[in-house]
Amino acid sequence: MKRQVFYSFHFKNDVMRVSQIRNIGALEDNKPVSDNDWEEVKRKGDDSIRRWIDDNMNYRSCVIVMIGEETANRKWVKYEIKKAWKEKRGLLGIYIHNLKDPNTGKCAKGKNPFDSIIINNDGKVLADVVKCYNPNPSDPYNDIKNNLEQWVEEAIEIIDHYKN
Repeated sequence: MKRQVFYSFHFKNDVMRVSQIRNIGALEDNKPVSDNDWEEVKRKGDDSIRRWIDDNMNYRSCVIVMIGEETANRKWVKYEIKKAWKEKRGLLGIYIHNLKDPNTGKCAKGKNPFDSIIINNDGKVLADVVKCYNPNPSDPYNDIKNNLEQWVEEAIEIIDHYKN
C-alpha cells in the first residue's frame, strides 16, 4: 500500500540526497520543496515555519527522518520528531550519508536524532523505540528503494502498538 509520508531533514545540507529518495516513487504525494519556497517560509520567522510544518504533516501516516551529518542538531527536525510522536504517526530514520550529493559527494554519518528525545518519566528515549536504518554502503539508493515501503509499514505498526 502506498503511504503519504513527511520527510524531515536538514534542508541546506541534505536536500539533494533527499530528492533522490523522493524520486523513488514508492510513496504518494511527496512533492519536494524548492529552495525558493523554503527560503520564503524561513524569512517569515518561526511561526511561519511551524505553520508550514504543521500543514504539511497533516494527513501523513509516517514521518521519515533523513539522517545526514548535522540532522540531529536541527531545531526544526526535533520539532517534527516530537510532533510526529505526540500525534502517533509512524516514525523512522534513514541514514543518508552514503548517498552522493552531486555538489559535495558523501558526508559523514550523523548522530541518531532520536537519542536525545525523552519519551517518559523513566528516561526512555525515542531511540529505544524508533528504528533507524543504515542502508548498504555499496548501493544505498537501491537498498532504500527496495525496503522503504516495508520500513514505513513497520514504523506505523510500532506506533500503533506502542503503549506509553
